[in-house]
Formats: sequence, structure tokens, C-alpha cells
Amino acid sequence: MFQRQRLPMLVASALLSMATGANAASTYFDNFTPLAASAGPTANEAIPLTLSSPNFSQRSIADRTSQQAAGQFDSGNWDMITQNETGPDAGRYLFTVFETAQAGITRHDLQTGITKTIWQAPAAAPALNSFVAYDASYWTPWGTFITAEESWGGQPQPYGRLLEITNPLKANGTVDQVHRNIIPRTSHEGIQFDAAKNMYFIDELNGGTVFKYTSMTPENGLTYFSAGQTSVLRVGDGFTPNATGSYEWVAITDAKGEALPDSVVITDPNFVTSIDGRASANVAALKGTDYQRPEDLQIATVGGAERMYMATTTTNEVYMLDLATQNISVFANQSTIDLATGAAVGSALRSPDNLAMDAEGNIYIIEDRNGGVDNDIWFAKDINKDGDLLDAGEGLGRWATNGTPGSEMTGLYFDITNPNRAWVNIQHPASGVDRMMEISAVPEPETYAMLGAGLGMIGLMRFRRRAAR
Repeated sequence: MFQRQRLPMLVASALLSMATGANAASTYFDNFTPLAASAGPTANEAIPLTLSSPNFSQRSIADRTSQQAAGQFDSGNWDMITQNETGPDAGRYLFTVFETAQAGITRHDLQTGITKTIWQAPAAAPALNSFVAYDASYWTPWGTFITAEESWGGQPQPYGRLLEITNPLKANGTVDQVHRNIIPRTSHEGIQFDAAKNMYFIDELNGGTVFKYTSMTPENGLTYFSAGQTSVLRVGDGFTPNATGSYEWVAITDAKGEALPDSVVITDPNFVTSIDGRASANVAALKGTDYQRPEDLQIATVGGAERMYMATTTTNEVYMLDLATQNISVFANQSTIDLATGAAVGSALRSPDNLAMDAEGNIYIIEDRNGGVDNDIWFAKDINKDGDLLDAGEGLGRWATNGTPGSEMTGLYFDITNPNRAWVNIQHPASGVDRMMEISAVPEPETYAMLGAGLGMIGLMRFRRRAAR
């Protein structure tokens, strides 16, 4: 009996896997036809995206008007997105932040559809108790949430801080935020952790640099920010901007995080003493290599090797850092092939800002451009996953484009529980209605037809067996 039923069961299982993507790493987001041009203005801001496949869909799951109507504090400029990536309820919540003069953090419950502001700055800038321009939005390996201020410059000012929310899943009331002062002050955006739990961050500036923080207790989240060393990336002597090739990490603090003799230390208007990451990286003895508005970072692991991608807005580039061999190279720029035309992408790729990675390790590049004019998301087709787009058939494909006037897309993030779901924010539209869009992908219709035919075949086999008895 078992032997007679075994073949149909195996066939059904195989067909179901093909139709539904039973392999957790499979995604349909890489199956699309590159768009030839950016979208014009949309007639409906609730469906702002032009997508590159009829098998992709979109829906608005949260918006600023609804939040304010519900009595929630919402200063707008919704920026980066993350999920609670670990823990017993992993994947249930989405977090995003307000990049404004009075920053805040929201948490969206994917089960209930309810969005709550879980923290807000006590006051707006220039008040001394203000917090501004939250941009970063990341989940830590130990189960907390970190954000940081994309605002730093000459004194006096209290900004440029990295903040940790130590209880981001607190059911009710305001969560607890802690300034992790061991991290030098910079204009923050991209933050990433590697497998060894080093934390990488940037200084967003024309002439900004890349930093690495190495904790003395990397496996202990409670003490991770208690002591550790910050270093800056240097290629050669550090004085050649946008340099590629072999790099090293030059310490700007000691192993415990204390200033070195050449480090620049500031005391802000709140009498908090910190290391100025930007100024320290410009001291000759500590000089880090300058890049032009480094913004987001994204680590991908390929064959056990970790690579970190970095977008630089001003020079229209994405770099790839091999964290093991310590080599930096250009991954994508305006000379990269546009998969829609077969020619160089040219000025169609402008102001790369955010980066994202899907379940199969594909990299997506999100532009800081003008909604309804030229604001796109590009899919980087790296067929052999060698960290460049120079091989035959490789290049950039316009994956989605935004039609909301006055806005930009930001925070593209792929669901950790479903390889065919993602979210992106529509930030600072002219209407003032920021919103979070959910993008979903389904299989090609032919896949469902194959499943139906296969199930029909199994039914016919069972009918003939019954008839033969």
C-alpha cells in the first residue's frame, strides 16, 4: 500500500514546491522585465509605484494622515524600515523613524495592522532636549533596535548620536532610549553588523568616511556598547578620495573606546563629552579615505564570505567591500549596463541612497530622486555573485519607480519570514502624507497551471487504481 501511494505523494510534493516556493530562500522578485523609463506623476498616492512585473502588487499599509487622525504623534519624513528579526515573535513588527526636527519611532503590527508611535523627541530642534533626523533603523543581533541622527557638524550642537531602544517590543507606553556615547559622533545613516558582530557605520558628507566598531564583549548585548574600539577605513595613505583597492582599519580610539592623543574630543551643549568621528578621521595621523556622501550599507554573505555594499550619492556609485580580503571596488556606477537597453545606464542612475537585499542575496539600489520624475529602484543582476556587474548578462534593471510628487522612496526592506514580500516608504511627499507600501510577488501563471495539471494527473492515477480494483 505504501509503495503504491509513494509516487503520487512525491509528485505532489515536487509540484507544490515549484508553485509556492517551498524553499525558504526562493523569491519571485528577481523575475521581472526591466522598466524602460521612470514613472510620471501618479493620480492616486495610495498606489504610487509602477512595478516591473504584472505578478507584483502593492498596497498601502500605513500613512501619516491615518496616524494623526488616531491621535498618534507623527512629524513625517518616514525613513528606514526594519523588522524584529529575532526572538519568539520574530517578523511580526515593522519599525520606521521620522527624519525631522522632532524625531520619533513607530512600530507597525503586521498581525493587527495597528501602527503606534513608541517614542518621540521631547521637543523640536533647537531645544537642548531635542533629537533630530532619525534615519537609521536596524535590529541588533541581541534583540534591540538602534537608530541614529543624520545630523552632525560644527559645535555647538547635541546631535550625531547613536541611540538604542532597549525594549522595542514593550506592549504599552513609551519605550526606553539610551544614547550609546561610545560611538563617535557622525551624520549617521547606514549601519550593519557582520558575523563577528563588528558594527559598521558611516558619516554622510561629501568627504565622509566609513567606520567600524569592535566591542570588547561582542556576544553580550547588555555590555556591547560598554567598551570597544572604533576604526576608520583607509586606502593607501588616506588622502586620495574615492580610492579603491586594499584597505586597512585605522583606530581612532583605544580598545576600550577612549580617545587617542590625536582624536578630536568635543563637549556638546548638554555637557556630554564625545569623540568627534568626522574631525578625528581628518587628522593626518588618523586619516580615513573620503567618499562622497556615503549613505546606506548592506552586508551579503556569499559562500561564507562577507561583502559589504556602500552607496555614495554624490558620485552615483555603489562600492563593494570584501570584509575578509579587505579590498574595496566599484560594484555599480553610471557605466554599468542598463538591462533594458544594453547600453550604459548613464544619468538614469542618479543619487543612489538606500540599499536592500532579498532572500537570494540580490542587491537593490534605491535613489534619492524626485517622485513623479526620476525616482527609481534598481535591481543589480550579479549572475555569478562575484561582487561586480561586469560579466555577460549582468547589469542594472529598473525594478520599480515612484510617481508621488515631491517624494522619494526610502527604506526598502525584504520580509525575513516571506521571501516574496517587501516594504518601502514614500517619504516627504508634497501632500505631506508619508506612507508605507507593501510589495508582494506571486508565481507566474504558468506555474499555477503546471500545479493544476500535476494535481489533475494525480487524481486520474487514483481514479484508475480504484477502477482496477
